[in-house]
Amino acid sequence: MKLIYKIGLGVLVVLVMLAVAYFVKTNSKSSIVYETDNPEITSIETKTVVTGKVIPQDEVEIKPQISGIIDELFVEEGDLVESGQLLARVKVVPNEQSLNSARGRVNNARIVLRNAEIDFNRNKDLFEKEIISRQEFENSELNFQRAQNDLNNASSDLRIIQLGTAGGYQSANTNIRSTITGTVLEIPIKEGDQVIESNTFNDGTTIATIADLNKMIFEGQVDESEVGKLEVGMDLSVSLGAIEDHSFDAILKFIAPKGTEEQGAVQFKIEGDVFLNDSLFVRAGYSANASLILERKDSILAISEALLLFDRETEQPYVEIQVGDQKFERQDVELGISDGLMVEILEGIEIEDDIKIWNKTETSKIGDQEDQESN
Repeated sequence: MKLIYKIGLGVLVVLVMLAVAYFVKTNSKSSIVYETDNPEITSIETKTVVTGKVIPQDEVEIKPQISGIIDELFVEEGDLVESGQLLARVKVVPNEQSLNSARGRVNNARIVLRNAEIDFNRNKDLFEKEIISRQEFENSELNFQRAQNDLNNASSDLRIIQLGTAGGYQSANTNIRSTITGTVLEIPIKEGDQVIESNTFNDGTTIATIADLNKMIFEGQVDESEVGKLEVGMDLSVSLGAIEDHSFDAILKFIAPKGTEEQGAVQFKIEGDVFLNDSLFVRAGYSANASLILERKDSILAISEALLLFDRETEQPYVEIQVGDQKFERQDVELGISDGLMVEILEGIEIEDDIKIWNKTETSKIGDQEDQESN
């Protein structure tokens, strides 16, 4: 019995040792097989998108030259007008005080003129009889002519106050005409509204806003972190929210020398000339996005950003290069520009290096077998 017991104990020990050896052997093998990727020669460009709108390059506000009431409008919003075309007519409503003063000046000028005329006729007779000198006669003639001119001026002032013009109907200031050729964008007034003339102390009432919709510009705001990378003459690609599946080429023509603070960030205004398509009608004020290429490099060594790792302490970027069968070692790299998908490698690896892919794993056959056994 003791012999059988010893033999059984020995067999049990051997079986335990075999089981332990098998367990160690199977667990010493990696259950993950890492794939690799190689660097490539490609082109990388960095872009920024600027939000803004398209507006007419030339937009003019038409204002009256005299105050009054809108008597008649001859155009509507959206109409095409030529330079000099009649837009509206203003009916003058004279100021009673100014009107009374102007009438008084006319009456005074007539009195002075009658007196100057009497004096001139008397001196003329005396001069012909050689009683007075030529100088006295010429002075009376000059006073008479001056009195005539004063009466004409006073009468003109009175007509301007009454009618809005001192001349004929065609040259009346009451006729509001377009100063440019374009499209009527807005008419903020209606017939019967009172309007104020444009003068030194007042901008005046806008009769109509007119712009040439064949010449449009993009206007947007760029953050201060990117404005230093912009240069006048850069190409833009402008897409409009109202026109899908189409973009317009543009050229950057203006970068504001001074920024404005908006919600804690400094923004700089930019403008670009937009090249329109004759088959598409672009309205003023469309919201738009402009894509700008800030930097571009061609034929450079680059890898996918998914291959990069960063040291937790130094933040130094590195990759793991394959040196044997599923054996990898760390290799520090120096990075260049990036577009968010690919990043330029300035130093650290060569194009033939195999780089460990971290986001692609594969279960080994042993692992599969273990899963089948557990199931």
